[in-house]
Amino acid sequence: MDLNTVVEIRDARRPEPWRHGDAWLGGGTYLFSEPQPHLRRLVDLSRTGWTPVHTRADGSLEIAATCTIAQLSRYARTLRAEAAPLFEQCCRAFLASFKIWHMATVGGNLCNALPAGPMISLTAALEGECLLRAQDGVRRRTRVTGFVTGAGRKDLAEGEMLRSVTLPARALACRTAFRQASLYRLGRSGVLVIGTLDPVDHSMAVTVTASTVRPVRLWFPLPPTAAALTAALGSAVAGHEWFDDIHGLPAWRRHMTFRLAEEIRRELEEAR
Repeated sequence: MDLNTVVEIRDARRPEPWRHGDAWLGGGTYLFSEPQPHLRRLVDLSRTGWTPVHTRADGSLEIAATCTIAQLSRYARTLRAEAAPLFEQCCRAFLASFKIWHMATVGGNLCNALPAGPMISLTAALEGECLLRAQDGVRRRTRVTGFVTGAGRKDLAEGEMLRSVTLPARALACRTAFRQASLYRLGRSGVLVIGTLDPVDHSMAVTVTASTVRPVRLWFPLPPTAAALTAALGSAVAGHEWFDDIHGLPAWRRHMTFRLAEEIRRELEEAR
């Protein structure tokens, strides 16, 4: 879609004061998908030259905000980590064309903060930490679970930019379990639940996205009983936090979340 109110595209490598009506341009798959009448200038991140994704000396994985889904998928195929299969599962949860895969970015998916965003699911489940940079160069870090605060809402100030997301080595070493549900065979995720099992201390985490307005991550020092998991989910998600749109009613999303979470609990407990 043409954005006929935009009068200028600026290279992000040339620092200029942030103006009202500015927006960061990554892949643009969301930005150009619907009218954006409030925009006047786009600040293009495509020429920043950031390394899309790489493993750091400490074993953690740093994913640049400009990393595309295709780049992440290719890298994950070479990743020697227990959690490697989860990357492709979440990439495939897009159910998008190859055009979207080669343009949509990890940062864009997080910053749109849509409940069904599978990069939110992936990074929240693997204890991702966002690196944010303000216009004055000040940097701060926040967990993905705190960055996405609601449907379409995120902890991002005016002009602030998501630079990267880092996944710790310990999370990458975890065994994972993945469940997804949709009302349609090729529909948007209505429920997406991910479980992780730490091979060292046998702690378990269950992360819920798509069915809730924000990512919810529950951590247990040892695999919980079915009753304990049900109680934890029930107290962690308030009634108004079950998402409601054409892709699923709150009652259905809640029911499927509890069902899939229990499947994951059993799968990971058996894997101990």
